[in-house]
Amino acid sequence: MRIATFNVNGVNGRLDALLAWLKEREPDIVCLQELKAPQEKFPRLAIEAAGYGALWRGEKAYNGVAILARGSEPTPIRDRLPGDASDVRARYLEAAVAGVVIAAIYLPNGNPRPGPKFDYKLAWFDRLIRHAAALKKSGAPTVLAGDFNVVPTPRDIYATTSYDDDALVQPESRAAFARLLRQGWVDSLRTLHPDETVYTFWDYFRNRWARNAGLRIDHVLLSPSLAPRLIRAEVDREVRGRPKASDHAPVWIDLAIEGAAKTPLRRRPASA
Repeated sequence: MRIATFNVNGVNGRLDALLAWLKEREPDIVCLQELKAPQEKFPRLAIEAAGYGALWRGEKAYNGVAILARGSEPTPIRDRLPGDASDVRARYLEAAVAGVVIAAIYLPNGNPRPGPKFDYKLAWFDRLIRHAAALKKSGAPTVLAGDFNVVPTPRDIYATTSYDDDALVQPESRAAFARLLRQGWVDSLRTLHPDETVYTFWDYFRNRWARNAGLRIDHVLLSPSLAPRLIRAEVDREVRGRPKASDHAPVWIDLAIEGAAKTPLRRRPASA
């Protein structure tokens, strides 16, 4: 089973790039972030034509998350993170696919800090940690995948002082990510690449892509029951270098899982 996460930075504006990557990599499950499209503007027909069923939660101009499943329909579980009924932003989506619980995550950026945006980031992180504990306690094989907007350690960012005041590298952000891992979640990329320099994001500014001035902020975390099945974890770095690319590259893992039951993909009418 191949599971991926990809912050597409605008699903309609970069649809051709997304479809090309889906055809090349053939992931079984994909979590998307930053759809930047309202619910009715998600390109469902194009995604289905590529062979994927989809759940999505859109939001005009910003945010937005989706879960794609190759040849099947994701079974919805929840469309927002528990813990704050007033928070209606499209940042969390949870579904079951082939016997695995998949959580698509777009954690708040938190800039500028200090201020309400950073406070919201930390509060959202606290809610995620509480919900993740419940998911782990359930015993269901679970994947938390997405753009966490946190650089876990100094080795996950290029040598620079330009991010010193950024919310992505603050001690509070890193401490929250560490608390999540202490529950028993396994960081797939770092587990299989313990000593390598691995980036998943390169800002458009200051020639950072050409300089390989990157950050690792996109993560695929596995529940303890899935961790022994992890056999590969990679970043499709070359996707970031293509024309009109997202500033993120796809991250994907392979799990030694075969033959799990799926909900068959149903072609829905265009008006659905």
